[in-house]
Amino acid sequence: MKEKILITGITGFAGSHLADLLLEKGDSEVYGIKQWNLTRLRNARHLLDKIPFFECDITDPISVRNLLKEISPDKIYHLAAESAVAPSWDHPCHYMDVNYKGTVNFLDAMKELEINPRFLIPGSGEEYGEIYKEELPITEKTILRPVNPYSVTKIAQDLIGYVYFRSYGLNVIRTRAFNHEGPRRDNFFGISSYAYQIAKIEQGKQAPVIKVGHIDDERNFTHIKDLVEGYYQAMEKCIPGEMYLIGSEKESHVHTFREVLHMLIEISSLDKDDVKIETEPKFVRPTNVPRLIGDMTKFNDLTGWEPKIPFNQILEDTLNYWRDFVEKDMY
Repeated sequence: MKEKILITGITGFAGSHLADLLLEKGDSEVYGIKQWNLTRLRNARHLLDKIPFFECDITDPISVRNLLKEISPDKIYHLAAESAVAPSWDHPCHYMDVNYKGTVNFLDAMKELEINPRFLIPGSGEEYGEIYKEELPITEKTILRPVNPYSVTKIAQDLIGYVYFRSYGLNVIRTRAFNHEGPRRDNFFGISSYAYQIAKIEQGKQAPVIKVGHIDDERNFTHIKDLVEGYYQAMEKCIPGEMYLIGSEKESHVHTFREVLHMLIEISSLDKDDVKIETEPKFVRPTNVPRLIGDMTKFNDLTGWEPKIPFNQILEDTLNYWRDFVEKDMY
C-alpha cells in the first residue's frame, strides 16, 4: 500500500513544486488542501486532476482535526505559511495566527487523534536575523536575532514543534531553508520582482525603470527544484527533534541582490544603459538582514543531498516564467 502524504500550502511556491516531485517519484498518494474562499490556484491548476484537494482552514482547529481524521496521513509537509517578510510588519497577528497557531492546530490534532505521521516544518534562514560577519557561516547553533515579525512567527512555529516532539513524542522534522528561487515565486519577492519588471519592460508594458528596495543584502540561493528535493530527503532521513539547515553552499550561488539584478538585466533583451534602477520607499523594510550564508554540513552529510542546478538557470527559469506570464496578461 502506498504511503499517504499531505502537503499543506500545496497551492504555493514550494508546495506546488514539491507536489510535482512527489508525483514524478510515483511511490505515494499525495493530498493537498485549499481554502474555499481564499485559495489562489495559479500554481496548482495543473494538479487539480492529479491530486485530491480537501477544504481546510489551518487556522481553524476543527477544520484541521476533521482533515487529519479523514486522511490519516503517514507524512505531512507543512508548507502552508504567510512567507512574505514585508507585509508582516502590518499584519503581525495574522502571521502568528497562520504560522504559529496553524502549526499548533496540526500538532494538537495529531495528539488527540493518536496518529504520529512524520511532520516536516520548513523554517527559514530569516530566523537568524542580525548576523555579524564574524559569525558566518551560520550553523544550527548560531544565535537567533530576529528583526521582523515574520521571522518571530517562524521561530515560534519551530519551537512549538520541538515542544510537541519532547512532550508527546511526535515525529517533528525541523529544518531552516535558505533563499530559494525559481518559477511560481510571487512577484513581491526580490528576484521575482526584478524578473517581472524586466519582462514588462521587454514587452513595452512598463517604462525602463526597475523599482527596488534594499539590494545590498547577501544570500546563498538555491533553485526551488533542488530545495524541494532537499525537503524530500529531510522527510525520509532526518531525525525527529533535530535541526537541519538546507541550502546551497556553492560559491557561485552567493550574491547580493544588486548583483542578481544586474545579472538578470544582462541575460534579458534590454540595453543596460537604457535601464534605470530606482529605490521605491514602500519596498524598503524597516530593518534588513545584511547576510544569510549557511553551513549545511549536518544535513548534507546525513542525506547526501546537494544542489545540482546552476545559479544562472535560477535566473533564466525565473525570467522566462515571468515573460510568459506578462505575455498572457495573467494579472
